[in-house]
Amino acid sequence: MQFSLFVHMERYSDQPSHRQLFEELCELVKIAEAGGFRTAWIGEHHGMQYTSSPSPVAQLAYLAAKTEKIRLGAGTFVAPFWDPIRLAGEAALLDVISNGRLEFGIARGAYQFEFDRLVDGMSAADGGKALREMIPALQGLWAGDYAHEGEVYNFPMTTSVPQPVQGPRPPIWIAARDPNSHDFAVKSNCNVMVTALMKGDEEVEDLANKFNVACANHPDVSRPDLMLLRHTYVHEESDPEGWRKGAEALNLFYRYFLAWFKNDQPGKGGFFDPAPPEAVADNPEFSLESLRRNMMVGTPSEIVERLKQYEKLGFTEYSFWTDNTLPFEEKKRSLELFIREVVPHFR
Repeated sequence: MQFSLFVHMERYSDQPSHRQLFEELCELVKIAEAGGFRTAWIGEHHGMQYTSSPSPVAQLAYLAAKTEKIRLGAGTFVAPFWDPIRLAGEAALLDVISNGRLEFGIARGAYQFEFDRLVDGMSAADGGKALREMIPALQGLWAGDYAHEGEVYNFPMTTSVPQPVQGPRPPIWIAARDPNSHDFAVKSNCNVMVTALMKGDEEVEDLANKFNVACANHPDVSRPDLMLLRHTYVHEESDPEGWRKGAEALNLFYRYFLAWFKNDQPGKGGFFDPAPPEAVADNPEFSLESLRRNMMVGTPSEIVERLKQYEKLGFTEYSFWTDNTLPFEEKKRSLELFIREVVPHFR
């Protein structure tokens, strides 16, 4: 099993500054590289302070110059927000800048807040149409001359300029949840990334089963990689109550997540108020015990045991998701503990 880092600049008030948050993000990536992580992933989000990430290309291009071997993942571009020719060219340029270290992740999108502002209020549920056309368009543009005529995109013969360093193309990862998404990814020769969000390991197993069914349905396709993304918080074995800090932080994170997903606030300065505790009091997924059980919150030995089960399910990569509302020093401590006491069990 390979390990990767999934990281954003989290911001919940006017302090710290975005500059400080970016410097902290870069430090976490350097720690991950030194710790043997394969990839650093950064997603795309717009107008949302709690995931300040309008341009993974810009951040990853900077990191390409500050790192040596860690691969640089866009996790993920949101297909409906892009024109295929522009995305193919920008991603290929990033592959050139990084000398062939790009991991290209793409998704249909999730937050209606963004769709209301970037694509004239298109329903987020319709983002899959763009994704299903984007993949063959990118593959064609990176291969050479390609024209596209579809429901979402239409353009005459065009070539990606520049061409990627990696041949025939950078690895493509599709964020998948339902069986059709898994099937589309596998038959398109793409890797798959999944997250169980707040749900427990029964959801992780279900996602692995959907992937396995898709692979069985396409025996002519080489089995792609499968990555699991989970919030991760590691505390010392000597502190039996250390999990509470992580669980409380994730309770707050998912109350922010719920507020943005509901999209029922006017917002100010890119901030939403989190859903209040009473709004989730009857939802068992928000209890601290449930968060401890469902998220990757625990001691190194507990985390190792969970990861061994994920490895048996067929996951080839585990992504350490740092977003959790905690301050930088706490994130750094947890990541370093993971590298020191968890990673060696998988070498």
